[in-house]
Amino acid sequence: MPDRSLPRSERLRSLGALRRLFEEGESGFVFPFRYVWLTEQPGGGREEQNAEPAAGSSVEVLFSVPKKFHKRANKRNLLRRRTKEAYRLQKTILTAAKRPAGLDLALIYSSKEILSYNRIEHAVRRILETIAGQM
Repeated sequence: MPDRSLPRSERLRSLGALRRLFEEGESGFVFPFRYVWLTEQPGGGREEQNAEPAAGSSVEVLFSVPKKFHKRANKRNLLRRRTKEAYRLQKTILTAAKRPAGLDLALIYSSKEILSYNRIEHAVRRILETIAGQM
């Protein structure tokens, strides 16, 4: 059975990694998400203190719902939870793809509407399939 958890080690937290992701990463848009992703080159070492032996092949992800579109925190939390759940259940798409290096991914919710979980899940699946196809 595949691991469907989302531990803290799979969340993108490093400021250096975030800066590098948004400066050098590739981006795209699948309604309602703007996504930015960056693959680590082999031997390109991450800036992590607790690097595991398999850290070179890890996937780290960031979820964001801007306050610009959703002023109420409870709405932002709802959308962030739906996005995390959709990613958690679909992340095997990325882990099944054989890649030589790690992957950093940012999912930014860019719609003013609160969409259903099914629409969010479909969008996340399309994003992950697109990234897996380009690696």
